[in-house]
Amino acid sequence: MATLQNAFQIVLLFFVLVTIHEWGHYYFAKRAGILVREFAIGFGPKILSFKREETRFTLRLLPIGGFVRMAGEDPEMIQINPGQRISVTLVDDVVTHIYTSDFDKRMDSLVGVVEEIDLEHKLFVKLDLEGEVRSFTIHPQTLLVTKGKETQIAPWNRQFGSKSVAQRALSIFAGPFMNFILAFVLFVTVVMMAGVPDKVKIRSTEPGAPAEKSGLVANDIVLEVNNETIGADAAKLQGLIKQSVNKPMVWIIDRGGEQIRKEVTPEDKGGGLVGVILMPEYRTASLLDGVASGWNNMTSLTVSILDGFVKLATLQFKMDDLGGPVRIVEFTSEQANAGWTQYIFWTAAMSLYLGLFNLLPFPALDGSRLVFLAFEALRGKPVDPSKESIVHFVGFAMLMLLMIAVTYNDILRLVKG
Repeated sequence: MATLQNAFQIVLLFFVLVTIHEWGHYYFAKRAGILVREFAIGFGPKILSFKREETRFTLRLLPIGGFVRMAGEDPEMIQINPGQRISVTLVDDVVTHIYTSDFDKRMDSLVGVVEEIDLEHKLFVKLDLEGEVRSFTIHPQTLLVTKGKETQIAPWNRQFGSKSVAQRALSIFAGPFMNFILAFVLFVTVVMMAGVPDKVKIRSTEPGAPAEKSGLVANDIVLEVNNETIGADAAKLQGLIKQSVNKPMVWIIDRGGEQIRKEVTPEDKGGGLVGVILMPEYRTASLLDGVASGWNNMTSLTVSILDGFVKLATLQFKMDDLGGPVRIVEFTSEQANAGWTQYIFWTAAMSLYLGLFNLLPFPALDGSRLVFLAFEALRGKPVDPSKESIVHFVGFAMLMLLMIAVTYNDILRLVKG
């Protein structure tokens, strides 16, 4: 049962993080009027697929990310040229379907030779119907059908490239931003579940150490040391101990609601030790506590993650420092076993990491796309889409190679124990 729950929690973590990221892209693209062709979780072959309105939602085999495919980002349309034979289906003299094959199966369609056609701007087609030339308006949501495969046309005003730099940048940035929002909400949730540190408690004492000799015992709460209030600041207590080597210290502790005075003299050992293991005593968190502590957790972890990126960029790492999908699954299972609070904290950390990672200015990542948009804003015209696509393709290939390498290393590590 535990194994099944772990598997569920691992899948849930991946699904939630990727879905919230891609939903950010999807939502703001739709708000900008961009045609979103596909919302995909995973890469590779499709496992599950359904269409809602204009967008096809797919679940794919490889759980290594996801994507939102917007009209105009890729060469997706089959070109129709003058002289080509097609058939069209009309509703009130407006074209709703264009077929490029299997004309004998289209008994309700008109078959003709294209003289002129514009699927992006003017939305019309002029057909030679066995000597009679007629023009038809093309509906903005016309389906282009080739060998049974349907693709909705994308007029220029529905394409990604037609939107302002600000609209496109928002559609790109929205993915990482949603990961940041999720991370913050989860960090706050963890604080509300676990509470906030309120006091410093003694978990245990070392036999024969100064703390035990002075009469300190497990579950004592440290209130004051040398007339300084400790509160929840364990680091402050440790600092006072180090400053008092071989000097008697006055500790005021709470034991079962009674305040007791103890005199403790730290040993000149390891910079000053009294032989206690400390732990926080928690109290119920208010919403304000949750927001403040959640924000502090998020900012401190952000600094650590960015420091890791700097070490990665400057090659200050060993291969064993990196982890791929195997290590993520392994660690997620450990966090799931530690309880829901730890699992939610780990999910928040992963969401924050995913958002920050995607904003790196590396080809194929959202950060790189934002760099291209910034360059476009500065020079006043976009970069050649074909050249930008090549850059992103190379970057994606490099990321896949890195993922293969770290996954191989993770498997070796597991085999070697």
